[in-house]
Amino acid sequence: MIVVFVVAVAENGVIGRNGQLPWRMPTDLKRFRKVTMGKPVVMGRKTYESLRKPLDGRDNIVITRQANFAAPGIHVTASVEEALALARKLAGARKVDEIAVIGGAEIFRAALPFADRIYLTVVKARPEGDTVLEPFDAVLWRETSREALPQSANDQFAADFVVLDRAH
Repeated sequence: MIVVFVVAVAENGVIGRNGQLPWRMPTDLKRFRKVTMGKPVVMGRKTYESLRKPLDGRDNIVITRQANFAAPGIHVTASVEEALALARKLAGARKVDEIAVIGGAEIFRAALPFADRIYLTVVKARPEGDTVLEPFDAVLWRETSREALPQSANDQFAADFVVLDRAH
């Protein structure tokens, strides 16, 4: 069972603006759905609130410091470690081999020591934003594949889909 990050990041490190994605890219959202479907997804409360509802077909695990936080269709945990332990149980029950961490920046930072793989959409743009992801350390991560994401007329920017695996 491996822990994967699923994240889209612009060339300038931006991943969010005002609690939303700073671009419109339906092709990447379809890829996100395909990569995460059937798997436990781990996210922070702010990311969950930006979605407005649980992601269908996936076990939604929300990490928050708010002791009374609850929402229909989600599991609430207080730490990354607790979320990943629950995700392992749920993934085992679903017979899937990946747990997907989907954000935001604070959760990515906290979960990085547990990550084995990163599914990274590199958005070829430099949008304004208030949430930035630190670059992944090239000593710790090696690129194992890269492909251009097909850009539809509805996609605001071009992008590459990159897989990074932890160097062991």
